[in-house]
Amino acid sequence: MTEGVQTPPAANAGFTPRVFSGIQPSGRLTLGNYLGALKRFADAQDRGVQSIYCMVDLHAITVWQDPAALRNATRELAAGFIASGIDPEKSILFNQSQVPEHAQLAWVFNCVARLGWMNRMTQFKDKAGKNAEKASLGLYAYPALMAADILIYHATHVPVGEDQKQHVELTRDIAAKFNHDYKTDFFPMPEPVIEGAATRVMSLRDGSKKMSKSDPSDASRINMTDDADTIAAKIRKAKTDPDALPSEAKGLEGRAEARNLVNIYAALSDSSVDAVLQEFGGQQFSAFKPKLSELAVARLSPISTEMARLMEHTDEIDAILTRGATRAREIATPVLRNTYEIIGMVGS
Repeated sequence: MTEGVQTPPAANAGFTPRVFSGIQPSGRLTLGNYLGALKRFADAQDRGVQSIYCMVDLHAITVWQDPAALRNATRELAAGFIASGIDPEKSILFNQSQVPEHAQLAWVFNCVARLGWMNRMTQFKDKAGKNAEKASLGLYAYPALMAADILIYHATHVPVGEDQKQHVELTRDIAAKFNHDYKTDFFPMPEPVIEGAATRVMSLRDGSKKMSKSDPSDASRINMTDDADTIAAKIRKAKTDPDALPSEAKGLEGRAEARNLVNIYAALSDSSVDAVLQEFGGQQFSAFKPKLSELAVARLSPISTEMARLMEHTDEIDAILTRGATRAREIATPVLRNTYEIIGMVGS
């Protein structure tokens, strides 16, 4: 179970606690993906709660994808999960398109969700921009698929970044309306789980922007495939300010780049911001950056090495995903069947 996840509230009484999260296979995993998701998932899987992790390839095709690139990105993401410590025997790991119940439940939720709800979703506005009329229907409606991703497993907790919280809230709205319309308590009210020092990792070149694989500057991010020398060089060149590190967190206010590097150190060392500042407070970045580089290389190099090994054996990855999909369908199939029965589908 993810740290910070509590016993489900009364609304979820009777539901087995279950964690679900999905990541889109869009290529080039970054340190942000690792600290914001993959590391947390690996840390959580030994806490006695079933965890389901999915590569949401159906979400990826809401915009056009080169087929070969999508196939490679899906496998690379799976390699990232495994190399980061996700054990496919302890957690369920699969790609979304192998479990058709996701898309089937999404259609039901398309008929439950209201247009007004979808119009309030900020991510569609951000992605479609001024070309909304040319965007795919899938890009507009994909929050209903995201709700299906979660609720097809009756997941009670969803680890997300702050920017995804709105989608979990929509999922709760859909679950509540379905339950109300059909006078049932079939779907749980999933809780978003947002936590930790580096939930949102920022650019190494601009601390006001999220670390992103789409940034034109490769120096703005640490890729999970970067080697030790590249990681060290990027941290050495990361933007900072001329002041020494403060001795308490309040001293990081208004210092976005300093806060980002301290957050990264805290997350990689499994410590708090306060603990990092107690150790390094008063020191210049010329002393702090080498320590951060050393820590980052020690933590990330083994992951990049294992990812490279797995990508040379894609049949191993494919076999893991196939087994995971089989396990996922054991949960999803009865949920969909019961959903159809509730809404009156004959022969369900």
